[in-house]
Amino acid sequence: MKVPSLPYTQIVKALQRDGWIVVRQRGSHIRLQKHVGDELLKITVPAHRPVKRSTLAHLLKQARLDLEQFSELL
Repeated sequence: MKVPSLPYTQIVKALQRDGWIVVRQRGSHIRLQKHVGDELLKITVPAHRPVKRSTLAHLLKQARLDLEQFSELL
């Protein structure tokens, strides 16, 4: 399964369904965070249409989601 090329709005909504919270947006970068156990994960999604596949693949790795889990959130 290939990483899809998606607009940032869809990516942010899917991450929010997984429990991520938008903390702030500065220019074209949206900062999200999520508590996992006793650690706080943070990721930054670029506000691009579409977000490049390689960028999305990297974001999913940081979010500790595999492609299958992410597709279910879309």
